[in-house]
Amino acid sequence: MKKKSYLSGVILIGFGIYFLFQQYHFSLFEGFYTWPTLLVIVGLGFLANGYVGKDYESILPGVVLTGLGLHFHIANKLDEWPDHSGIFLLLIAIGILLTYVKTGTNLFQGLIFLAMATLLLFFDRLLVWANNQGHNLTSISQFWPYIFIILGAYFLFVKRAK
Repeated sequence: MKKKSYLSGVILIGFGIYFLFQQYHFSLFEGFYTWPTLLVIVGLGFLANGYVGKDYESILPGVVLTGLGLHFHIANKLDEWPDHSGIFLLLIAIGILLTYVKTGTNLFQGLIFLAMATLLLFFDRLLVWANNQGHNLTSISQFWPYIFIILGAYFLFVKRAK
């Protein structure tokens, strides 16, 4: 049985509605006629293809694109919203974990990405807490790139060989 793809249809309908609202100056969506909205539309196309079309490999790019579009909209509106690389890792983690729910694979990778995202998102608070406890953890931030490289090499060479 051949899978039906919903990606192109959802993206074209979404873009059509986007340009129609923009053309007629639909005021309810004022401030949403930007490129992050287009990311959300493409991401929703991937999510529709992943869930409705049962192409579960489309879930990860759908979550990442939709999440990035929403992130850029929210970051422009809320000063409290975190705006650094931890958000991107969090979106990847959510995408991998949602794919795991449907496929039963890559749970470990999803949890690793979630742990790394959590550490990056809350690292500043961890440093403040550690300094208040009398510990200096600032040198740990120099090791982040090495941790990413080691984990990446593990997934490429060690995990793959098994």
